[in-house]
Amino acid sequence: MKLVIDIGNTRIKIGLFEAEAMLDIRISDDITPDQLEFIIKTFNDSRPEYSPIKHTIISAVRNYPDEIKNLLSSRYHFIELGPELPLPIKLKYKTPATLGNDRIALAVAATGLFPAQNVLIIDAGTCITYDFVNGNKEYYGGGISPGIVMRFKALNTFTDKLPLVSRRDKIDLIGDSTENSIQSGVMNGVIAEVNGIIEKYEGKFSDLKIILTGGDANYFDKYLKNNIFANSNIVLTGLNMILDYNVGA
Repeated sequence: MKLVIDIGNTRIKIGLFEAEAMLDIRISDDITPDQLEFIIKTFNDSRPEYSPIKHTIISAVRNYPDEIKNLLSSRYHFIELGPELPLPIKLKYKTPATLGNDRIALAVAATGLFPAQNVLIIDAGTCITYDFVNGNKEYYGGGISPGIVMRFKALNTFTDKLPLVSRRDKIDLIGDSTENSIQSGVMNGVIAEVNGIIEKYEGKFSDLKIILTGGDANYFDKYLKNNIFANSNIVLTGLNMILDYNVGA
Protein backbone atom coordinates (compact mmCIF):
# COMPACT_ATOMS: atom_id res chain seq x y z
CA MET A 1 0.00 0.00 0.00
CA LYS A 2 0.99 3.63 -0.43
CA LEU A 3 0.59 6.70 1.77
CA VAL A 4 -0.16 9.97 -0.05
CA ILE A 5 -0.15 13.29 1.84
CA ASP A 6 -1.33 16.65 0.54
CA ILE A 7 -0.55 19.62 2.81
CA GLY A 8 -2.66 22.45 1.45
CA ASN A 9 -3.07 26.05 2.55
CA THR A 10 -5.92 25.28 4.93
CA ARG A 11 -6.29 21.49 5.12
CA ILE A 12 -4.21 18.34 5.15
CA LYS A 13 -5.43 15.26 3.28
CA ILE A 14 -3.90 11.83 3.86
CA GLY A 15 -4.87 9.06 1.46
CA LEU A 16 -4.23 5.33 1.48
CA PHE A 17 -3.82 3.77 -1.97
CA GLU A 18 -3.49 0.28 -3.38
CA ALA A 19 -2.49 0.48 -7.04
CA GLU A 20 -4.81 3.17 -8.50
CA ALA A 21 -7.59 2.81 -5.93
CA MET A 22 -7.92 5.07 -2.90
CA LEU A 23 -8.88 2.86 0.04
CA ASP A 24 -9.20 5.47 2.78
CA ILE A 25 -8.74 9.16 3.53
CA ARG A 26 -8.25 11.41 6.55
CA ILE A 27 -8.70 15.20 6.53
CA SER A 28 -7.56 17.67 9.21
CA ASP A 29 -6.44 21.27 9.65
CA ASP A 30 -3.06 20.25 11.02
CA ILE A 31 -1.18 17.13 12.09
CA THR A 32 1.54 16.11 14.54
CA PRO A 33 3.97 13.19 14.17
CA ASP A 34 2.04 11.27 16.83
CA GLN A 35 -1.23 11.80 14.97
CA LEU A 36 0.37 10.67 11.73
CA GLU A 37 1.73 7.54 13.41
CA PHE A 38 -1.77 6.73 14.66
CA ILE A 39 -3.26 7.22 11.18
CA ILE A 40 -0.61 4.98 9.62
CA LYS A 41 -1.27 2.26 12.20
CA THR A 42 -5.02 2.55 11.61
CA PHE A 43 -4.53 2.30 7.85
CA ASN A 44 -2.32 -0.78 8.12
CA ASP A 45 -4.51 -2.53 10.68
CA SER A 46 -7.73 -1.88 8.75
CA ARG A 47 -6.45 -3.51 5.53
CA PRO A 48 -4.89 -6.86 6.51
CA GLU A 49 -5.62 -8.25 3.04
CA TYR A 50 -2.98 -5.91 1.58
CA SER A 51 0.74 -5.64 2.24
CA PRO A 52 1.69 -2.84 4.70
CA ILE A 53 2.53 0.66 3.50
CA LYS A 54 5.85 0.67 1.63
CA HIS A 55 5.95 3.91 -0.34
CA THR A 56 4.89 7.45 0.50
CA ILE A 57 4.82 10.86 -1.16
CA ILE A 58 4.19 14.25 0.37
CA SER A 59 3.22 17.51 -1.33
CA ALA A 60 3.23 20.76 0.64
CA VAL A 61 2.33 24.32 -0.25
CA ARG A 62 3.23 25.46 3.28
CA ASN A 63 5.86 24.52 5.82
CA TYR A 64 5.39 21.39 7.89
CA PRO A 65 7.39 19.92 10.80
CA ASP A 66 10.70 18.23 10.01
CA GLU A 67 9.59 15.46 12.35
CA ILE A 68 6.96 14.44 9.80
CA LYS A 69 9.59 14.11 7.07
CA ASN A 70 11.95 12.26 9.42
CA LEU A 71 9.21 9.80 10.38
CA LEU A 72 8.31 9.00 6.78
CA SER A 73 11.86 8.86 5.41
CA SER A 74 13.01 6.53 8.20
CA ARG A 75 10.32 3.93 7.54
CA TYR A 76 9.37 4.06 3.87
CA HIS A 77 10.56 4.81 0.38
CA PHE A 78 9.84 8.51 0.78
CA ILE A 79 9.39 11.08 -2.00
CA GLU A 80 8.79 14.81 -1.60
CA LEU A 81 7.19 16.48 -4.59
CA GLY A 82 9.11 19.34 -6.16
CA PRO A 83 9.85 20.71 -9.64
CA GLU A 84 12.98 18.54 -10.00
CA LEU A 85 11.12 15.27 -9.41
CA PRO A 86 10.57 13.19 -12.58
CA LEU A 87 6.99 13.65 -13.77
CA PRO A 88 4.74 11.90 -16.31
CA ILE A 89 4.02 15.31 -17.87
CA LYS A 90 6.17 18.00 -19.48
CA LEU A 91 6.30 21.33 -17.67
CA LYS A 92 6.20 24.23 -20.13
CA TYR A 93 5.85 26.70 -17.26
CA LYS A 94 8.49 29.44 -17.49
CA THR A 95 9.21 29.43 -13.73
CA PRO A 96 8.80 25.80 -12.59
CA ALA A 97 10.59 26.51 -9.29
CA THR A 98 7.67 28.77 -8.30
CA LEU A 99 4.96 26.36 -9.41
CA GLY A 100 2.79 25.08 -6.57
CA ASN A 101 3.02 21.34 -5.92
CA ASP A 102 -0.76 21.09 -5.82
CA ARG A 103 -0.97 22.48 -9.36
CA ILE A 104 1.57 19.91 -10.57
CA ALA A 105 -0.43 17.10 -9.00
CA LEU A 106 -3.65 18.41 -10.55
CA ALA A 107 -2.12 18.43 -14.02
CA VAL A 108 -0.78 14.90 -13.63
CA ALA A 109 -4.17 13.64 -12.45
CA ALA A 110 -5.87 15.32 -15.40
CA THR A 111 -3.68 13.53 -17.95
CA GLY A 112 -4.22 10.21 -16.19
CA LEU A 113 -7.99 10.56 -15.96
CA PHE A 114 -8.47 12.01 -19.45
CA PRO A 115 -5.55 10.89 -21.64
CA ALA A 116 -5.01 12.56 -25.01
CA GLN A 117 -7.47 15.35 -24.14
CA ASN A 118 -7.10 19.04 -23.42
CA VAL A 119 -8.02 19.58 -19.77
CA LEU A 120 -8.76 22.69 -17.70
CA ILE A 121 -8.58 22.05 -13.97
CA ILE A 122 -10.29 24.54 -11.64
CA ASP A 123 -9.31 24.29 -7.99
CA ALA A 124 -11.74 26.34 -5.89
CA GLY A 125 -10.01 26.58 -2.53
CA THR A 126 -8.14 29.28 -0.61
CA CYS A 127 -7.26 30.61 -4.05
CA ILE A 128 -9.01 29.74 -7.29
CA THR A 129 -6.47 28.27 -9.68
CA TYR A 130 -6.91 27.48 -13.36
CA ASP A 131 -4.50 24.96 -14.86
CA PHE A 132 -4.31 23.80 -18.46
CA VAL A 133 -2.66 20.64 -19.76
CA ASN A 134 -2.99 19.59 -23.40
CA GLY A 135 -3.53 16.20 -25.00
CA ASN A 136 0.23 15.75 -25.38
CA LYS A 137 0.71 15.88 -21.59
CA GLU A 138 2.20 19.36 -21.76
CA TYR A 139 1.41 21.68 -18.86
CA TYR A 140 1.44 25.39 -19.72
CA GLY A 141 0.05 27.09 -16.62
CA GLY A 142 -3.18 28.98 -16.14
CA GLY A 143 -4.33 31.57 -13.63
CA ILE A 144 -4.62 32.37 -9.93
CA SER A 145 -7.28 34.54 -8.33
CA PRO A 146 -8.61 35.05 -4.78
CA GLY A 147 -10.90 32.39 -3.37
CA ILE A 148 -14.32 33.10 -1.87
CA VAL A 149 -13.20 33.52 1.75
CA MET A 150 -10.28 35.68 0.67
CA ARG A 151 -12.63 38.02 -1.19
CA PHE A 152 -14.88 38.44 1.83
CA LYS A 153 -11.85 39.11 4.05
CA ALA A 154 -10.38 41.62 1.60
CA LEU A 155 -13.55 43.76 1.64
CA ASN A 156 -13.51 43.79 5.43
CA THR A 157 -9.75 44.34 5.79
CA PHE A 158 -9.25 47.11 3.24
CA THR A 159 -12.31 49.22 4.10
CA ASP A 160 -13.35 50.97 7.29
CA LYS A 161 -17.01 50.00 7.47
CA LEU A 162 -17.73 46.89 5.44
CA PRO A 163 -18.43 43.90 7.71
CA LEU A 164 -16.90 40.45 7.42
CA VAL A 165 -19.59 38.08 6.17
CA SER A 166 -19.65 34.38 5.41
CA ARG A 167 -20.77 32.60 2.28
CA ARG A 168 -24.43 31.72 1.88
CA ASP A 169 -25.81 29.22 -0.61
CA LYS A 170 -28.78 31.32 -1.72
CA ILE A 171 -27.72 34.64 -3.22
CA ASP A 172 -29.90 37.35 -4.77
CA LEU A 173 -28.64 39.44 -7.66
CA ILE A 174 -29.76 42.69 -6.02
CA GLY A 175 -28.54 43.02 -2.44
CA ASP A 176 -31.06 44.91 -0.28
CA SER A 177 -28.61 45.50 2.60
CA THR A 178 -24.86 46.01 2.94
CA GLU A 179 -24.35 42.38 3.93
CA ASN A 180 -26.54 41.13 1.08
CA SER A 181 -24.76 43.46 -1.36
CA ILE A 182 -21.42 41.95 -0.34
CA GLN A 183 -22.87 38.48 -0.78
CA SER A 184 -24.16 39.41 -4.23
CA GLY A 185 -20.95 41.08 -5.35
CA VAL A 186 -18.61 38.33 -4.18
CA MET A 187 -20.65 35.27 -5.02
CA ASN A 188 -22.20 36.38 -8.31
CA GLY A 189 -18.86 37.90 -9.28
CA VAL A 190 -16.87 34.73 -8.65
CA ILE A 191 -19.41 32.60 -10.53
CA ALA A 192 -19.27 35.00 -13.48
CA GLU A 193 -15.47 34.87 -13.38
CA VAL A 194 -15.27 31.08 -13.47
CA ASN A 195 -17.91 30.77 -16.21
CA GLY A 196 -16.13 33.45 -18.24
CA ILE A 197 -12.74 31.76 -17.92
CA ILE A 198 -14.24 28.44 -19.00
CA GLU A 199 -15.81 30.06 -22.06
CA LYS A 200 -12.47 31.59 -23.06
CA TYR A 201 -10.70 28.22 -22.82
CA GLU A 202 -13.48 26.50 -24.76
CA GLY A 203 -13.11 29.10 -27.51
CA LYS A 204 -9.38 28.47 -27.70
CA PHE A 205 -9.09 24.68 -27.29
CA SER A 206 -11.17 21.88 -28.80
CA ASP A 207 -12.01 18.62 -27.05
CA LEU A 208 -11.74 20.40 -23.70
CA LYS A 209 -12.54 18.52 -20.50
CA ILE A 210 -13.14 20.54 -17.34
CA ILE A 211 -12.31 19.25 -13.87
CA LEU A 212 -13.57 21.01 -10.74
CA THR A 213 -12.03 20.39 -7.32
CA GLY A 214 -11.26 22.15 -4.03
CA GLY A 215 -13.11 22.98 -0.84
CA ASP A 216 -15.72 25.14 -2.59
CA ALA A 217 -16.21 22.77 -5.54
CA ASN A 218 -19.66 21.65 -4.41
CA TYR A 219 -20.87 25.24 -4.39
CA PHE A 220 -19.56 26.06 -7.86
CA ASP A 221 -20.86 22.81 -9.33
CA LYS A 222 -24.44 24.03 -8.77
CA TYR A 223 -23.97 27.29 -10.65
CA LEU A 224 -21.57 26.62 -13.50
CA LYS A 225 -23.14 26.26 -16.94
CA ASN A 226 -20.69 23.77 -18.41
CA ASN A 227 -20.43 19.98 -18.27
CA ILE A 228 -17.90 19.48 -15.49
CA PHE A 229 -16.22 16.49 -13.87
CA ALA A 230 -16.12 17.16 -10.10
CA ASN A 231 -13.60 15.37 -7.88
CA SER A 232 -12.71 16.71 -4.42
CA ASN A 233 -9.66 14.46 -3.97
CA ILE A 234 -7.97 14.83 -7.33
CA VAL A 235 -4.70 16.18 -5.85
CA LEU A 236 -4.29 12.88 -3.99
CA THR A 237 -4.97 11.00 -7.22
CA GLY A 238 -2.27 12.99 -8.99
CA LEU A 239 0.22 12.44 -6.19
CA ASN A 240 -0.42 8.71 -6.32
CA MET A 241 0.28 8.75 -10.07
CA ILE A 242 3.53 10.65 -9.49
CA LEU A 243 4.54 8.16 -6.81
CA ASP A 244 3.86 5.23 -9.14
CA TYR A 245 5.85 6.92 -11.91
CA ASN A 246 8.86 7.22 -9.62
CA VAL A 247 8.77 3.81 -7.93
CA GLY A 248 7.97 1.91 -11.12
CA ALA A 249 4.52 0.62 -10.15
